[in-house]
Amino acid sequence: MDKIKLIESQFTKKDLPVFGVGDTVKVMTRIPEGPDKFRLHPFEGVVISKEGSGAREHFTVRKVSYGEGIERIFPLNSPSIERIEIIRSGKVKRAKLYYLRNKVGKRATKIESKEEKE
Repeated sequence: MDKIKLIESQFTKKDLPVFGVGDTVKVMTRIPEGPDKFRLHPFEGVVISKEGSGAREHFTVRKVSYGEGIERIFPLNSPSIERIEIIRSGKVKRAKLYYLRNKVGKRATKIESKEEKE
């Protein structure tokens, strides 16, 4: 086996859900508050891109908060990610949803779900 793949297999998480671009997810991240304490902070939004493979895979989540668009890039195998919950799965025809940056209001967050389309 290739040495790089062997090392990457040690750092990949196995218990992550399968999600794609257009899905609305809630990412629970660990925020340290003391030497041995932490709290979970949720970040809920639409996945607008996924890039990379193996241990280097990351995804971008976008949400609109108080009229401002906020994007955050999460490494998929980061130890600071406690869990990822899929709120709604969306059906899109693009691999990157960067056009949502120009949308305002409900148009920026409304993506047809797979159940509505079928």
